[in-house]
Amino acid sequence: MKRSLLNSRDEVKKTPFSLQKVTSHTYVKGVIRGSFFSVLVLMLLSCNFETKKISSEEVLEQESKSLNWKEVDEYPAFEECQQETELVAARNCFETAVAKNVYAYLEQQQPVVSKSIDDTIYIYLEVTKTGKPEIDSISAIDSTVTNQLPKIENWLRESIDSLPKIYPASKRGIPVSTAFKMPIVIKAE
Repeated sequence: MKRSLLNSRDEVKKTPFSLQKVTSHTYVKGVIRGSFFSVLVLMLLSCNFETKKISSEEVLEQESKSLNWKEVDEYPAFEECQQETELVAARNCFETAVAKNVYAYLEQQQPVVSKSIDDTIYIYLEVTKTGKPEIDSISAIDSTVTNQLPKIENWLRESIDSLPKIYPASKRGIPVSTAFKMPIVIKAE
């Protein structure tokens, strides 16, 4: 009696290894799923997944290319200038301190001149990343200055060498070298 209640097309024999009767609707679903799966597998296999491990050196190199190395986060500073937080004020403090030290050193030399001198000499100063001041060059010194003060270039170099401890400039917390063009006014009567 139960057999008669079942629709003849939905009847399935449940014997081992027997073929099941499949309706056309179920067959279409299987074909669509199979096609979708096949297309998905083909897409995944045809994609070129390329991953590259980037080392910290490469990241640093890429970032250093994008940084403006002509500007620093902190200027070089003497002990007395370290409390300055603004860049302009820190630079002015540093340059003023260098000028004071150079002029004080030149006054100690007690130069004697026969003619009055009023000239400006430019010192191209570099403060290395270790904080060491070095003179790159000195602008052409007028012959009247060199005739009356033949040791002026040596005095300028010695005055820079006698500067107190300098804390180097930094960019993103890394010490960097900086260069300055410093005017030195030579005035004597």
